[in-house]
Amino acid sequence: MKFIKQIFVVLALLCVNQVFAEPELGKDYKVLNTAQPTRAGSKIEVLEFFFYGCSHCFKMHPALTAWEKKMAKDVELVYVPTIFNNAWEPMAHTYYTLELLGQQKRLHDDLFNAWNVNNIDLSDEAKITEFVGQRGVDRKKFSEAYNSFAIQSKVTRSKQLAQIYGIRGTPSLTVDGKYLITGLGPDESIKVLNTLIAKARKERSGKH
Repeated sequence: MKFIKQIFVVLALLCVNQVFAEPELGKDYKVLNTAQPTRAGSKIEVLEFFFYGCSHCFKMHPALTAWEKKMAKDVELVYVPTIFNNAWEPMAHTYYTLELLGQQKRLHDDLFNAWNVNNIDLSDEAKITEFVGQRGVDRKKFSEAYNSFAIQSKVTRSKQLAQIYGIRGTPSLTVDGKYLITGLGPDESIKVLNTLIAKARKERSGKH
């Protein structure tokens, strides 16, 4: 009986060590070949490359939303709507248009649900305009902004960022222009994210 208890103790310790194991370079995250400049100033910038129609992004969304509510004051989260093909581009336009109109946060959940729960067709500007209009967004203002040079510039920039960071799938997270997290589940991603933010914070303060 005593021997069996000892086995359980050993197994429990192994499980604890497994749960709290340090993220492994090359497995849990990557270091970018060239560190990229960030726009968050003195804050540690976290980018999430996502697409509303991506089921993995949909699964990540609740975890990242909960994390965002508790993130440290020296961290800034920036969403980057990703475009791997022409069919994804309307959602990038939608994201930046709603951001410009101050409606992005309010409709963020609705857009994820439209794609992943309700199977609503949001494949073109007309359908998207109708969708957001039904949710209180001025259709004329939305359409004008959607087709503006300012929004097109943001969409072009999102394409450039995906190329610069070598994004091959969504969701992907980057930390402080140096580290890339991709291919992990929501819980694992958040754990690695917290570790890399702490690492970036130490590097900024000169403590290694």
